[in-house]
Amino acid sequence: MLALREVAVAYGHNVAVCDVTADIPAGAIVGLIGPNGSGKSTLLKGIAGSVPLAGGSVVFGDRPIRELGGRAAYVPQREEVNWGFPVTALDVVMMGRYRALGWLRWPGRRERELAEAALAKLGLGGMGGRHISQFSGGQQQRIFLARAMVQEPALVLLDEPFTGIDVQNRAVFHEQIRRFSAAGVTVLVATHDLDEVRSMTSHVLLLNRRMVAFGPTATTFTPANLRAAFGGQVAVFEQVPVYEQLP
Repeated sequence: MLALREVAVAYGHNVAVCDVTADIPAGAIVGLIGPNGSGKSTLLKGIAGSVPLAGGSVVFGDRPIRELGGRAAYVPQREEVNWGFPVTALDVVMMGRYRALGWLRWPGRRERELAEAALAKLGLGGMGGRHISQFSGGQQQRIFLARAMVQEPALVLLDEPFTGIDVQNRAVFHEQIRRFSAAGVTVLVATHDLDEVRSMTSHVLLLNRRMVAFGPTATTFTPANLRAAFGGQVAVFEQVPVYEQLP
């Protein structure tokens, strides 16, 4: 179980998110939703350890999250990646093995085989030698998903993975997310796509600088909670199960 206790994350004196408390079971697929600027990405980075917590704790099983090491996999937004950096798709995927290997060992044949198998499973077989800039946006996201796969993770954090990708790439992500869940891997997905949340998640965490609600999707993804999180930014059609974020 992933246990969040009064989690707060700040940048300097600016508190970006606070008061997040949730017990997330193993294998859960959690939709992390809220308006722009609500702290979704910040919360994921706080859980991942790339941004220090300003308060509270994150525990996985019976250990602090920092002890999970490379088994906590983070897939960033495309905008956060320097796509001109001189690396191939295979290089990026093999980065997922560095923590498991330790600082004094270089990736070898086994790491290469794992990386190639992950790319192939995501429909990118035989493309590992290409520079990362030579892929479409959806394929670039798949490369980082493959990196998460080779980490043999217990926890996967996906930051806006569906933004700007087509139906085919979404289907690839959906299938791998289901595989993670079936294997007992906990998955948190920050997304603006409320239809995705309703259709593919087991739990939702609604956020607007602080936690609004958390629980099973069936009972927590409600018009009242959506209004509380989004305010006037979301239109809720009571008689028809359609949720649409307004500009």
